[in-house]
Amino acid sequence: MFKVAHSPKEEVSILDFKIGSPAAALVVDVCSFLPIRASILLGMCGGLRRRYQIGDYFVPVAAIRGEGTSDFYFPLEVPALANFLMQRAVTRILDQEKAVYHVGITYTTNMRFWEFNEEFKNRLKITKAQGIEMECATLFAASYKRKFTLGALLIISDLPLAEGGVKTKQSAQYVFDHFMPDHIEKGIQTLKIAREMQAHHVKGAYHRNIETGFSSHP
Repeated sequence: MFKVAHSPKEEVSILDFKIGSPAAALVVDVCSFLPIRASILLGMCGGLRRRYQIGDYFVPVAAIRGEGTSDFYFPLEVPALANFLMQRAVTRILDQEKAVYHVGITYTTNMRFWEFNEEFKNRLKITKAQGIEMECATLFAASYKRKFTLGALLIISDLPLAEGGVKTKQSAQYVFDHFMPDHIEKGIQTLKIAREMQAHHVKGAYHRNIETGFSSHP
């Protein structure tokens, strides 16, 4: 189901679990049994603010649980929060490289073609979410349940509430071609910073695997 590539030199693995909350849940459940010290989601999201630009980075500190899968891990009143140490590491890298980024909350949904559902769009606006995607709430809830250190760095791939802003196959390919290499590089640098922080027992992450020699990000 998953494609994985390993870099022994960097002590990093990259795993492609495709898309959606069921796959996100499965990858955390599986990886939580492996000696992985830190992980980061490198994904895409729709930007829900007029000032956002395609290619900007988005750092989610939490996700609204609109996808349903996270209900199997916790009751609805439990928030889906990104790991604090990982998001500190993410923002440190972004600040060092003077990257354009935004910090906020995403809405995680399993709904397809929601852009044409006015009822859903009105509810989405009420939540004040700044981004929308399909995995973060599941990843955050599952990793909290499994004590698996996981954060996220998203890239804004489309502006779905703007006129003509709905993502197409062509626009998605543009994002892949122009922004993916830098996105991956920042993810690798984030993992390295996170490992250093764990080695110094910085608060905010699980330290169960800091002595192992393997690190990964889904």
